[in-house]
Amino acid sequence: MRRREASGAAGDDRQAAARAADSADCTRGRSPSPCRLTDFCAVWDAGVFLVSAAGKGAPSGVKKRRLNEAETLNSVREAQFQRLEAARPRGLGRGARGPVLRMAGQPPPWAYTAVLLCALSLGGAIEIPMDLSQPPTITKQSVKDHIVDPRDNILIECEAKGNPAPSFHWTRNSKFFNIAKDPRVSMRRRSGTLVIDFRSGGRPEEYEGEYQCFARNKFGTALSNRIRLQVSKSPLWPKENLDPVVVQEGAPLTLQCNPPPGLPSPVIFWMSSSMEPITQDKRVSQGHNGDLYFSNVMLQDMQTDYSCNARFHFTHTIQQKNPFTLKVLTNHPYNDSSLRNHPDMYSARGVAERTPSFMYPQGTASSQMVLRGMDLLLECIASGVPTPDIAWYKKGGDLPSDKAKFENFNKALRITNVSEEDSGEYFCLASNKMGSIRHTISVRVKAAPYWLDEPKNLILAPGEDGRLVCRANGNPKPTVQWMVNGEPLQSAPPNPNREVAGDTIIFRDTQISSRAVYQCNTSNEHGYLLANAFVSVLDVPPRMLSPRNQLIRVILYNRTRLDCPFFGSPIPTLRWFKNGQGSNLDGGNYHVYENGSLEIKMIRKEDQGIYTCVATNILGKAENQVRLEVKDPTRIYRMPEDQVAKRGTTVQLECRVKHDPSLKLAVSWLKDDEPLYISNRMKKEEDSLTIFGVAERDQGSYTCVASTELDQDLAKAYLTVLADQATPTNRLAALPKGRPDRPRDLELTDLAERSVRLTWIPGDDNNSPITDYVVQFEEDQFQPGVWHDHSKFPGSVNSAVLRLSPYVNYQFRVIAINEVGSSHPSLPSERYRTSGAPPESNPSDVKGEGTRKNNMEITWTPMNATSAFGPNLRYIVKWRRRETRETWNNVTVWGSRYVVGQTPVYVPYEIRVQAENDFGKGPEPDTVIGYSGEDYPRAAPTDVKIRVLNSTAISLQWNRVYSDTVQGQLREYRAYYWRESSLLKNLWVSQKRQQAGFPGDRLRGVVSRLFPYSNYKLEMVVVNGRGDGPRSETKEFTTPEGVPSAPRRFRVRQPNLETINLEWDHPEHPNGILIGYTLKYVAFNGTKVGKQIVENFSPNQTKFTVQRADPVSRYRFSLSARTQVGSGEAVTEESPAPPNEATPTAAYTNNQADIATQGWFIGLMCAIALLVLILLIVCFIKRSRGGKYPVREKKDVPLGPEDPKEEDGSFDYSDEDNKPLQGSQTSLDGTIKQQESDDSLVDYGEGGEGQFNEDGSFIGQYTVKKDKEETEGNESSEATSPVNAIYSLA
Repeated sequence: MRRREASGAAGDDRQAAARAADSADCTRGRSPSPCRLTDFCAVWDAGVFLVSAAGKGAPSGVKKRRLNEAETLNSVREAQFQRLEAARPRGLGRGARGPVLRMAGQPPPWAYTAVLLCALSLGGAIEIPMDLSQPPTITKQSVKDHIVDPRDNILIECEAKGNPAPSFHWTRNSKFFNIAKDPRVSMRRRSGTLVIDFRSGGRPEEYEGEYQCFARNKFGTALSNRIRLQVSKSPLWPKENLDPVVVQEGAPLTLQCNPPPGLPSPVIFWMSSSMEPITQDKRVSQGHNGDLYFSNVMLQDMQTDYSCNARFHFTHTIQQKNPFTLKVLTNHPYNDSSLRNHPDMYSARGVAERTPSFMYPQGTASSQMVLRGMDLLLECIASGVPTPDIAWYKKGGDLPSDKAKFENFNKALRITNVSEEDSGEYFCLASNKMGSIRHTISVRVKAAPYWLDEPKNLILAPGEDGRLVCRANGNPKPTVQWMVNGEPLQSAPPNPNREVAGDTIIFRDTQISSRAVYQCNTSNEHGYLLANAFVSVLDVPPRMLSPRNQLIRVILYNRTRLDCPFFGSPIPTLRWFKNGQGSNLDGGNYHVYENGSLEIKMIRKEDQGIYTCVATNILGKAENQVRLEVKDPTRIYRMPEDQVAKRGTTVQLECRVKHDPSLKLAVSWLKDDEPLYISNRMKKEEDSLTIFGVAERDQGSYTCVASTELDQDLAKAYLTVLADQATPTNRLAALPKGRPDRPRDLELTDLAERSVRLTWIPGDDNNSPITDYVVQFEEDQFQPGVWHDHSKFPGSVNSAVLRLSPYVNYQFRVIAINEVGSSHPSLPSERYRTSGAPPESNPSDVKGEGTRKNNMEITWTPMNATSAFGPNLRYIVKWRRRETRETWNNVTVWGSRYVVGQTPVYVPYEIRVQAENDFGKGPEPDTVIGYSGEDYPRAAPTDVKIRVLNSTAISLQWNRVYSDTVQGQLREYRAYYWRESSLLKNLWVSQKRQQAGFPGDRLRGVVSRLFPYSNYKLEMVVVNGRGDGPRSETKEFTTPEGVPSAPRRFRVRQPNLETINLEWDHPEHPNGILIGYTLKYVAFNGTKVGKQIVENFSPNQTKFTVQRADPVSRYRFSLSARTQVGSGEAVTEESPAPPNEATPTAAYTNNQADIATQGWFIGLMCAIALLVLILLIVCFIKRSRGGKYPVREKKDVPLGPEDPKEEDGSFDYSDEDNKPLQGSQTSLDGTIKQQESDDSLVDYGEGGEGQFNEDGSFIGQYTVKKDKEETEGNESSEATSPVNAIYSLA
């Protein structure tokens, strides 16, 4: 049984960074981009949001299963995501995005940790509503390097928006391009996109060049990038006759390709003339330039020819070069295939072994330049016999493991997304058993311009100030050129409100005439960036940009963000309200961002309601509402279990789901992570899946997916199907299982500076498969003899590469684990010591705290053996007073603490602790702030004022002490108070001192839980980390009278059925002068309740007797004491239950004894005894006489004609048949019920058709067999009760 756990918290780093960037963009302008009211994990329009979460702390096996289960729904989610992307509205502004799908998570109160956030992006460029006047904005354009297919018409895209709609014109090679003069060129309607049509002839090459689009309206002109148009080319290979290539076996060989130059460059691959691919390995491989390299030629290489092929992208054509034919000269003319796998193949064939040499690149050093963000490809191809191995290194550091990958049998190193830190010297090492050589490649990283701060549209109100910023970086440093409406800023008309300061344009006191579109062009030798940003001056009251009165549904306990897209100039302020009342929502569970978005950190049921956002500026206000509904999460509370079934049996997998009833639930099943086809052997019900006649193909994993339109949950189980015939596996399963035997024969190989390969032989699994191996290590320097877990591996592995730390003398052992338990550890491996290095980290948990008033103790957590990296690990401790800029004091320490003496009282210090060993120092440590020791405070709070709030609470107010008198960190102000006496005479009180603390720098507080009607004294102190300061002046106060506590020991006694006695004691805390007691009581019998009666007593009365109205009803009593303030807490009791309702109490037992002595009770018992005696006598006489007596029913009910019992109307009763009718009694409804005896009246008849008269006598036929004859009668018996029997005998 496995459950998918979530999911689940907040998206990946790129999405989080994008959200942060978008949010920052929103805060710069008038409002966020006009995206819709947004919700995390909610349904909105056509979108479905699914909660996400991860289960931290789970065992690795469970984590792996959960990860697999998360991947189960990837295809489903991808389809849903594509559907959502297609359905979401367009034009939400740059960066606006539709719903993001995530896995179902497990929020509180379920114990799952992780929560991922589902959100629409908030950010993007500033958007002005299209009904307002605005300059043009380029919305779509072709790429800078635009390569087109010569067989198609040419499209150069350029689209823009604005109000009024912009007009378009183009330049070609920086000159005006007159479209009207060329019949092949046209412009799409309401667009600037150029269409060049070649259906009537013409050469596309004539239109190559650099194009730029201009979009213009009366408020300005926007420019596209300079688009370089090129026509794709796929030239033919030049004709050439190639002579056979003659080469000695074992010699290196390069077959050059030299493909014709194409645009873009073609893809190169080698094949034979019969179109069979050339097999490549570390001996024979293709270089990045397309050439085919043989590190050494073997005789089998001439079994085929070699042809270079070039595939051109746009034309989808393949050009083939004439094939090369090899002729290999050899000392061993026979191509014996058995020698291919010979351990010394080259010697067997008479080929001389030689050291490696580089075929590409030539020499021992070369250089390479790469642009930032591109891929760096380094290549080293070497010859030699045997074939050399290639290894890659970087001088002064490690290869970037997250970006580096090896290609072409380790002959190429590719580093993706290059950055400046990837520059430096790399070298490749080619080695075989004859020797090694290396080639050094110096890598220089340059950069085309990239944005640091791209200019954004600026919307200002008349008279406001603003600025456009254009910051970019690159290598070499790019230059910045400003333009306005497509013209250089220097040639534009002067504007006194505008000032250019390098990469910034500052606008002051802007007016309507300042509207324009500005272009920033930043460039260096590697490229350029062009950005448009308009300045618009508007006076617009606030308006809402999203639909009104939207409904958002969210899942309980999730995080939700509500957006309120708005626009206005000047910038409106936005406030949020709930249910149309109360103050502005911010703080606590709510957080309002600068762009106006409202985040609810954890949705609760009480958060449901109507939220109103109000945008206000000096021109007016606008508001919008959204209704938030909170739904319960979908949870599978009874999950399918792993099952083992025999073939042909029936299996049921349960999946019971709890969900919000207002949401539509859909339950589906997956098998082996694919949708399950429900065949006629399966039955899918609402809460289960049943499989009839299980077959081998049914074996696998089954996943139940319960989903609503808001969230989903899933659980997985595995079904194992056993065959009819017991297999060896099944026989093993029947054997007893045990813990595995210990692994053995540990071996260390592939020894390196930071890694080693550990190999072991598994022990017997004892009929339970091994699931995991745990590798442990021990070092003999810091903690000899102590074993630590190093890593964990699956049970299918018996060899693993272990990552090691420098300067550790390692020894390893392995433990096997199965479902029964863990094996004994293996015998230790041999020791392996790694070489030393400077520390790569510093100690953690650095603190500086004073233990006395004139010192500071600096402590830290020492580094362990795997972090020391070298001998003589020590720590350089530095400290200095904060903000004095004095020189650092330092000392070298071998332990984990150092005490600085003679320090002033409670002064902040900057502290650094750096690790050092004999190989060098660790990285520069972080600075930690510590404090010297504290002293007792020197001052007490002054002007302490007391105000009595009620009988149990007072409020305090005091003046703040000066910070220099605290002499430490102010922990709290503390009040000491004690009860001096009670205002009641002769009442003893405890004078134990109590305290109330007020943390932080507060000036008021409340002391509660006081005793009413008492005299108190109070003192206040200041408390820091050292202790209390001096006490303030003692203040006295008196608490007013309060209500008393409940009366003590309230007792209810019932001596008989006529009276009830009540007794009680005075309250433990009178809290004032008692003026009496109030007793309220009411009679009740089942659900019937009588009228409540109230009795008031004097303060001295503690007893009362209640006269019962009837002996059946019970009474409920409520007693409270009173002071002048009012009644206090009441105590409630009930009278004892009567005997037919409950077990008799002591009071009722006494009552029973009284009843037993009553005369009427004794007479009743005597009458019953006499009646029983008479019945016994009658029965005895009857058994002794036998014979006949009539049983004809008084009612004239004739027998049926078929009944033979008609002669004398009597039955013969023999002694053996004369059995009394026992075990029957008359119930309250007049029916006779059988009790203990199995005997019944029906047993005496054959027909079973008897019935009862109104008086309870039986009507029917009795048939009794005698020894001599059967007597028959047709009259019914009249003596069916004991009374009737007596009358009939009389």
